[in-house]
Amino acid sequence: MTVARILIIAGSDSGGGAGIQADIKTVTLLGGHAMTAITALTAQNTLGVTAVHPVPAEMVIAQIDAVASDIGVDAVKIGMIGSAATVEAVADRLDAPDLAQVPVVFDPVMIATSGSRLADEATIAAFGRLLRRATVSTPNLDELRALSMMLVADEIAIQNAAGYLIEQTGSGAILATGVRLPGGRIRTRDSDVSTDDMLFDFLYEKKEGWQEICWRADRIDTIHDHGTGCTLASGIATGLAQGMGLADAIVRAREFVRTALLAAPGLGAGHGPMGYRC
Repeated sequence: MTVARILIIAGSDSGGGAGIQADIKTVTLLGGHAMTAITALTAQNTLGVTAVHPVPAEMVIAQIDAVASDIGVDAVKIGMIGSAATVEAVADRLDAPDLAQVPVVFDPVMIATSGSRLADEATIAAFGRLLRRATVSTPNLDELRALSMMLVADEIAIQNAAGYLIEQTGSGAILATGVRLPGGRIRTRDSDVSTDDMLFDFLYEKKEGWQEICWRADRIDTIHDHGTGCTLASGIATGLAQGMGLADAIVRAREFVRTALLAAPGLGAGHGPMGYRC
């Protein structure tokens, strides 16, 4: 095979800014082949979600079976999952011999950028199986708080929450995304800078002891940020499918997201889609 095959298990976004639509754009532009198992249909635009129609778990699994049995899968990205029953069915399917060794990136989607809720309490409670199966999970702070049931107000608390998920629930690596640490200072080679206008991503792994990697960048001031989480997770999955190490896949995916934010076309009256570029 000359192209990496990425199976995306996620919901559809009718506005084209997030979900399956953002995933396909990301995988394609990064050189992979995108395949899909759609878990839910949503009616949404830049202002919010007006309707959600979950796809039955049996149909989600049928989509996975269809592509896995013929085309093959080099990595899996999981986003909006639809229902607790679908979580359980997908977790069972990922444990099957043909997918058991495939890297998985899990974006535990709970709330859309617009603030609309995309997962009920039963679905969130079932996320533990996907966290354990995932090579890396990519929660934002609200999602990390809900998954760990811990306060995550500063870097130490974030580390504690990630450590709890990894040690107590058996989760894979945790990438805490889009973290703001206002009121702090960072020393660089040439200066001492404020963290007020920065965003951080923290990767926590347990491999022969704790490993932590921190990435930081200036915050891009825009409301056209719909789909950032989907894009980041799909970018990481594509990198893993192409044989990149986890840290390298994250670095490339982060840069891809930033480029897309800067290229946002300004569509819609709310949180608009990003602009995808090679």
